[in-house]
Amino acid sequence: MVANQNRLIITLVTSMLLLFSINFANAGPLTDLNGNPASISDYTGKGKWLVVMFWASDCHICNKEAHQYVSMQERHRDGNINVLGITTDGLANKAAAKAFIKEHALNFPNLIGSPEEVASMYYDLTGNQWIGTPTFFIYNAEGKLGVADAGAIPAKIIEDFIAENS
Repeated sequence: MVANQNRLIITLVTSMLLLFSINFANAGPLTDLNGNPASISDYTGKGKWLVVMFWASDCHICNKEAHQYVSMQERHRDGNINVLGITTDGLANKAAAKAFIKEHALNFPNLIGSPEEVASMYYDLTGNQWIGTPTFFIYNAEGKLGVADAGAIPAKIIEDFIAENS
C-alpha cells in the first residue's frame, strides 16, 4: 500500500513538473500587445537590417526620441531597414505602453516584456548586464546581432552604420 502511494505521488509530481515545463517553455519572455508569444527572431533574417529599440513609457529619453525611429521606419519602409520596439513596461502596465505607442504614433511593431524578462533575455543574447532604456540592438540582414548599445543613439548614426556595413 505504501509503495502504491509513493508511486502515485511520484507520478503526480512528475506530471506537474512536465506540465510546468511545457507551460514555461511556451510562455517566453515577450508577447505582442495582444498577449501572443513573440520573439525578436520572428523579425530577423528577412533580408533587411533590424533595429530593435528597447523603451519604457516612463523613459524621458525614449519619449523625447521616439519620433526619430518613426521617421526612420517611414524612410526605409521599402528599403533595407525595419524597426521593432520592445517595451519593458510589462503586461501590468500595458495601458501605459499602448498610450506611448498612440502618443508617438509608432509605425512599427512593438512587443512587451517585464523589466526582469527583458534583462534576462538581454543577458542571454549579449552576455552583459541590462542597463536600462533606451537600449538598441542592430541585426544585419542575415539576422546576426551585430550591435547592442545602451543609451540614446540618433537614428542618423544607426542609418550611417548600416549604410557602411551593407
